[in-house]
Amino acid sequence: MTIEAVISDFGGVLTSPLIESFMAFQDETGISMETLGITMQEIAEADGEHPLYELERGNTTEVDFLERMADQLEHAIGHRPEMHRFSETYFKALRPNEPMIDLMRELRESGYRMALLTNNVREWEPTWRSMLPVDEIFELVVDSAFVGCRKPEPRIYEITLERLGLSGSECLFIDDVADNCAGARARGLKAVHFRDNEQAIPEIRAALND
Repeated sequence: MTIEAVISDFGGVLTSPLIESFMAFQDETGISMETLGITMQEIAEADGEHPLYELERGNTTEVDFLERMADQLEHAIGHRPEMHRFSETYFKALRPNEPMIDLMRELRESGYRMALLTNNVREWEPTWRSMLPVDEIFELVVDSAFVGCRKPEPRIYEITLERLGLSGSECLFIDDVADNCAGARARGLKAVHFRDNEQAIPEIRAALND
């Protein structure tokens, strides 16, 4: 079936790699990515839900998430860290990926319907949307924090397809997380796993011309 719509991730596809933002936080605070990961896993085991996933589903606020992280990190590093600058540091290190943005604009102008599907944080919406020409390129934005589910959960792909009024086989999905691509394929979408521009842009063009 012909591809009618392109559904792109935001962070790590239309921006620089997200690891660079986490590294910037590590450099500013001295808290390693490994320590952050262990801390979130400890909270998940204690609370029964992964704190980042709950934040991305909109089930907790950014303030409560950072407070919970600071509480747990205090035990790990011996002092209570300052977490309120997390989003500021994160976005300061995040840059638009201009070649992919140009491709999205080209595809829109070529007649493809365009959607953005992102795992994100409710309080961050004004900041991330201001980084890109979102409304110029995308007719639809599905943000996990506003729909109560996140990639790779099946429901978020279903919501996106329902709002587009298309079947999975009519859509091409692009994401930098392999599990999210696998989740999309399980719902019938074609998917390109973004690793870098040199790999992904030709794969996207090939998938659309297949």
